[in-house]
Amino acid sequence: MSDYRIADLQKELVAVLDGKIERVAREVQLLLMNAYACDELWLMMHKDDLALHGELLFEQAKRRAKNEPLEYIINKVSFYSQEFFIDYGALIPRPETELLIDEVLKRVTNKEEKLTFVEVGVGSGIISIVLAQHLPNSKFIAVDISEDALKIARENIRRFGLEERIELRLGSLLDPICEKIDFLVSNPPYIADNVKLESNLSYEPQNALFGGTVGDEIIQELLIEFLRRDINYFSCEMGYDQEDKIRNFLQDKSFETIDFYKDFSGFDRGFTIKANNE
Repeated sequence: MSDYRIADLQKELVAVLDGKIERVAREVQLLLMNAYACDELWLMMHKDDLALHGELLFEQAKRRAKNEPLEYIINKVSFYSQEFFIDYGALIPRPETELLIDEVLKRVTNKEEKLTFVEVGVGSGIISIVLAQHLPNSKFIAVDISEDALKIARENIRRFGLEERIELRLGSLLDPICEKIDFLVSNPPYIADNVKLESNLSYEPQNALFGGTVGDEIIQELLIEFLRRDINYFSCEMGYDQEDKIRNFLQDKSFETIDFYKDFSGFDRGFTIKANNE
């Protein structure tokens, strides 16, 4: 086996995954890059090197063949052009959530202003981290009901050196918050309990996916808190079919404006509501 090369290993990994997943060649490349801690160029230039990490990579490929998410296998996820740690216990960030961050940043006209942000359902911490990077003088408090999620968020916060800027709290919705909030942000669970999901989603925390019998119950609770606490803005991700439900819920409520936005596929994906208390 002395002449067993990386190129040979790569072909065998492709064979393990062929027909099981889409983008087989790319995902095998990502597995190799993770194992060798290298980039695409290094992999290409060293394809004739002696193959290492074979046992680990075959184990990982078999896991991926069972539709386990690649991100959990390699403990990495790309979001907002950065790499974050991810593990079981936190939802894998989706590209659409980058739009939520953009919607928040649009509303902050002075990026140097000292504001208090609260994120409900911090998960892996990616939303608060990216916002903190763009808003250097703001304070962030991030809440989650899951201790596992808070551990993952804490690790990401540590890696980005934001321990002094982002405070984590265990609790439900805004229960742990007594401070005056300027901006509320959330990507809450919003899928109805009876919806059947793809098999790969079974690996992700179900309490981060399902939002109740109808699906928008948690969003409604957050809207009630938003209006009750005189928070200036609330930006929230939602399901593609929930705009009318949210508008109906707010029909007799007092606020200044609500703007809905769409995702990359043109589906309704979230909103920002502005209070009339400024």
